[in-house]
Amino acid sequence: MPQPMFTTTGDMLIAVDLTPRTLRTPRTPKTPRREPGPYRRLFAHPGTRAFTVGNLLARLPMGMFSVSAVIMIVAARDSYALAGAVTATGLAATALVAPWTARLVDRYGQARVAVPATLLAALGSLALVLCVHRGAPDWTLFAAYAATATTPNTGGMSRARWAHLLRGDDKALHTANSFEQAADELCFMLGPVLAVLLCGSLFPEAGTLVGVALLVTGILVFAAQRSTEPPVSGSLQRTKAPLRAPGVPPLLVVCLAMGAVFGSMEVVTIAFADVRGHPSAAGVVLALQAAGSCAAGLLYGAWKPSGPAERRYPWCVAAMTALMTLPLLAASLTGSLLVLAVALLIAGMATAPTMVTGLALVQENTPEGRLNEGMTLAVTGLLGGIAGGSALGGWMAEHVSATAGFGVPVAAAAVALMITLGRACLTPGVRRDTESRLIDPSNSRSNSRAPH
Repeated sequence: MPQPMFTTTGDMLIAVDLTPRTLRTPRTPKTPRREPGPYRRLFAHPGTRAFTVGNLLARLPMGMFSVSAVIMIVAARDSYALAGAVTATGLAATALVAPWTARLVDRYGQARVAVPATLLAALGSLALVLCVHRGAPDWTLFAAYAATATTPNTGGMSRARWAHLLRGDDKALHTANSFEQAADELCFMLGPVLAVLLCGSLFPEAGTLVGVALLVTGILVFAAQRSTEPPVSGSLQRTKAPLRAPGVPPLLVVCLAMGAVFGSMEVVTIAFADVRGHPSAAGVVLALQAAGSCAAGLLYGAWKPSGPAERRYPWCVAAMTALMTLPLLAASLTGSLLVLAVALLIAGMATAPTMVTGLALVQENTPEGRLNEGMTLAVTGLLGGIAGGSALGGWMAEHVSATAGFGVPVAAAAVALMITLGRACLTPGVRRDTESRLIDPSNSRSNSRAPH
C-alpha cells in the first residue's frame, strides 16, 4: 500500500496521501423495494417465456385461416357460397376431431402428439392452396380443409402447463389463465387483420402460407420446452370422461350459448356496417370489441377476486348479458356506427372475465389427467355456438334487419344466464365439493390440479 509523502514549501508542511479512494455517496434512507407485478412474477418461472412465445406464434394463425381461405377461394372460384361451405366443413370437422386429439395429448403427452398432429394439419392447408391454385374439383377443397381439423388446441395445452407449474398457487394460476384469455382475444383480433393484409398486398394464397409457417414454427418451439410439459397421467383409463363428470355438461352448454353470442355479433356487425355504407369499417369495429375484452382480461388477472368461481360465474354471465344490450340500444336508438363501436368496446369488457371464470370451472370439474380433453370440449362448444350464432344472426340481418339482428347475441347471453342459474340451483353438490377443495389443501385432487 502506498505511504504518504511529505514535503515542505516555504514555512508550510504538505502531506500527500496516495492511498486509493472510493467515491462515497451521501446516505439516504432506505426505500422499500417495489414488489414485481403479478405478470412479472408469473414469467419469472423458468421456461414460461419460451413456451408462451411458441404458443402465441401457433395461436395467431387460428384467427387467420378461415379469413384467408375465404379470400383465396373467392379470388379463384368467385363464389362466397363455396368459400363459406368449405370453412363450415372445416369447423364441423374440428368439432369432431379436436376432442380425440386432446385425449391423445392427455394420454401420450403434448410433444409426442401435438407435433405430428400439427404437421398433418399443415399438409391439409397446403393441399387446399394447391387445389385452389390448380383448379381442382370442388370436393377436393372440402377434403383438404377437413384435414386441418387435427390442429391441437394450443390454448388448452398452455393452460395445462400453467396448472402444472402453479399447482397450489391459486392467485398466480388465476393471473395465468387471465393472461391466456387476453392472448386469445389478441390473436383473434390481429389474425384476421394480418390475413387481409397479406392476401390483399401480396397474393390470395399468402395468408394461408404465412399461417402455416407460424403454426408449425410455434408448435415446434412450444413442444421443445420439455421442462414445463405436464407429466402424462397413468390414471386416464380409470377416470371418467369429462362429458360424464358432474357439473361439466351444463358448462359446455353455456359455452355453446357463449359461442352464439360471439358468432352472431360478428355477422350482425358486418351487416350493420354494410347497410350504413362503411363495410370496410366492420373489422375495426369488431377489433374494438376484442380490444375491450383483452384489456379487461389483463386487469382481471392482476386482481384476484375473492370467493370460489362457482359463486362468481352467475354474476359474470349476468354482467355480460346486461352489457350485450348496449350494442342493441346503440344500433336501434342512434343508428351510428361510431356509437356502436363504443358500445362494443364496453360490451367486450365483460367477455374475458366471464370466459376466464367459466373455463376455471371446467378445469376444476374435469377429472384428473383429462384437462386437455376438458378444455378442448369447451372450445368445441364455443366453435359450435359460433357457427350456429353466425347462421342465426345472418338470417335475422337478411330477413328482418341488421339492427334487429343485435337481439340475437342478447338472447343467446340470456340463455347462457338461465343455464348458469339452473346449474347453480340443481348442482349444489358440485359447489360444496369445489369449496371444500379450495379450503382443504390436503385434498389429493386439489393438489393434483389447482383451480384458476
